[in-house]
Amino acid sequence: MLRVWSDILTSADVREVTLLGLLDLSAAFDCVDHGILLLRLEVVFGLAGTAFGWICSFLTDRTQHVSYRECLSSTQYVLFGVPQGSELGPLQYVLYTAELEQIVARHDQRLHMYADDCQVYLSTSVEDVPLTVSKFAACITDINAWLSACRLRLNAAKT
Repeated sequence: MLRVWSDILTSADVREVTLLGLLDLSAAFDCVDHGILLLRLEVVFGLAGTAFGWICSFLTDRTQHVSYRECLSSTQYVLFGVPQGSELGPLQYVLYTAELEQIVARHDQRLHMYADDCQVYLSTSVEDVPLTVSKFAACITDINAWLSACRLRLNAAKT
């Protein structure tokens, strides 16, 4: 967040305003699609061999059940989500969402991410604010479409 604050202050020093979008994703870690993640790890990041097999075994064939008042539900396979209490969970999430950087860059805007906390921003002169607002909205629309395609979603009430 210091990077974002520094960029905002630098822009203010040259009399520019900054548009900042704080994106809130609903249950982001729980919605990671294992199939999409494994495909990206293999194709985009070149993970192969033993390392890829290890990640596959970490994600696949996981099960869960619910215990309530000494009653146990049936066991279900977990097809989505990365374990949040693990060392690998946040890293897997970051790799899953790495393409967001390219989407934001295509709109000539900046992205700062820390796990599932995302900030999109850009600075402009006061005269160019109306055009910049349109560009900013188009970027958010593209981000939202990409997130939906990846089974993630923006929490509109908190974004």
